[in-house]
Amino acid sequence: MGLSTHVLDTMHGCPAAGMVVALYATQGDQATLVKRLVLNPDGRTDAPLFDNASLRTGTYRLTFDVGAYFKAKGVMLPEPSFLDRVSLDFGIAHADQHYHVPLLVSPWSYSTYRGS
Repeated sequence: MGLSTHVLDTMHGCPAAGMVVALYATQGDQATLVKRLVLNPDGRTDAPLFDNASLRTGTYRLTFDVGAYFKAKGVMLPEPSFLDRVSLDFGIAHADQHYHVPLLVSPWSYSTYRGS
């Protein structure tokens, strides 16, 4: 399966459909955009971010546009919002394994873990 993600909106108790997510390959302070996409109605990508054949060991960053998502949902946020973009830096040590990076998020907090 390679690399996948999904986002759950814990404020509304639903998938974060329509949230914009960007995937970067990183090396030190350098980040190179790999792809930018919009999450489907299930809060997931329509296809893996990387499939088994294209996943490589290395470091990566997922950036989630949570501020724009909650504003689009009609949530009144302060300016600047407490969370605008959530960036998760993580490593892929074994390209032959599946890496799932979920995000549980509200306008005020977030949590992540390596899922299955």
